[in-house]
Amino acid sequence: MKLPLLLFFALQASALAGPDGMVWIEGGAFTMGSEQFADARPPHRVEVSGFWMDRTEVTNAQYARFVKATGYVTVAERVPAASDFPGVPADQLVPGSLVFRPPPREVALDHPGRWWSFVPGASWRNPEGPGSALEGRMEEPAVHIAFEDAEAYAKWAGKRLPTEAEWEFAARGGLEAQPYVWGAEFRPEGRLMANTFQGRFPDENTQEDGFSAAAPVGRFPPNGYGLVDMAGNVWEWCEDWYQPGWGLERRAVSLRTNPPGPERAHDPEEPGARKRVIKGGSFLCTDQYCSRYMPGGRGRAEVKTGLSNLGFRCVKEGPPVRVVAATR
Repeated sequence: MKLPLLLFFALQASALAGPDGMVWIEGGAFTMGSEQFADARPPHRVEVSGFWMDRTEVTNAQYARFVKATGYVTVAERVPAASDFPGVPADQLVPGSLVFRPPPREVALDHPGRWWSFVPGASWRNPEGPGSALEGRMEEPAVHIAFEDAEAYAKWAGKRLPTEAEWEFAARGGLEAQPYVWGAEFRPEGRLMANTFQGRFPDENTQEDGFSAAAPVGRFPPNGYGLVDMAGNVWEWCEDWYQPGWGLERRAVSLRTNPPGPERAHDPEEPGARKRVIKGGSFLCTDQYCSRYMPGGRGRAEVKTGLSNLGFRCVKEGPPVRVVAATR
C-alpha cells in the first residue's frame, strides 16, 4: 500500500529541531583552563558529550514568566537568616543585594568594597535598588540571581545549569587554545566584541561600547556556535563547586570525560564560604583588574550571593531530534 501523499511530503520535509532559544552543542574534546590565571592551571584535556545550551543569558522577561507561574521569591528578596550572618544586628538583616557603584575618584584596586555596596531592596526586580525598575529592560539578563534562584528557574524550565567544562567548551565556539571566544585579538580591527569596561576602572567608564551596565542580550557578535554574550555582559553560574586549580589527580588522566567538578567548595581566601564557579566575566571586566572574560578564566561566588553583574543561562540534555513538518 502506498504512503498517503501528505505523509510522503512530510517525511521529505524532516528537519533538525530542538528547544526554542537553544543551540545544539555537538560536544568533543578541548583544552580546558588557562596558564594566565593561577586558579585555572594547568590546562588539561577534557571531553564533553553533546548538549543544548541557551543562546542567550536568561532575560528579565524569561525570569518574570517563571516568577509569575510559580510565585518564586529570590534570595535577594528574602530576609536573611540570622544563622548565616552571626553577629549582625537583627535590624540590619534586610532583603537586598550587592550593587556596583563607581567611586567618585580614582581608588586603589586592592579592596572591592570601594565599589560594591549592599543596597537594601536591590533585587532582579530593582537592579540598582529602590527607585529602579525593569521598564525598558526586559531583554537584559536577569541579575541579582543567587545560585538557588538559577537552579529553581532551570528546574521549572526542564533544564539545568551547565558544568564548568560544558560552559567553557561552548564558550570557545570550536576554537582551540584562543584567548578570546572570538579569536586571538581583543579588538579585531578595532571592533569591540563584548560588553566590558572601558576607561579607568572603577571610577571612569567611557562607555565606548554604549553600555554602563548590562546590555540587552545579543548586542555583540555570536561565537562560532551561535551563542551570544559568552564574554562580558554578566557572569554566569555553573554547577561546579569552586576550588583553585585542577589538582594533581586530574593531571594523571590524559582525557577527562564530562568532569563534574570537585565534591566540595574551597576558597583559600574564605575557607568557610560555599562558592560555585561563575564564568564569562561581566560589564565590569577590564585588563586593569579582571580580564576573566577569557573562556579559560574563572570566577567564584558564594551560593547565597546576588550581584548586579551576575546571571545565568541553562543547558538541556541531548540528543537533537528530527521532526517532520507537514506540507501541502
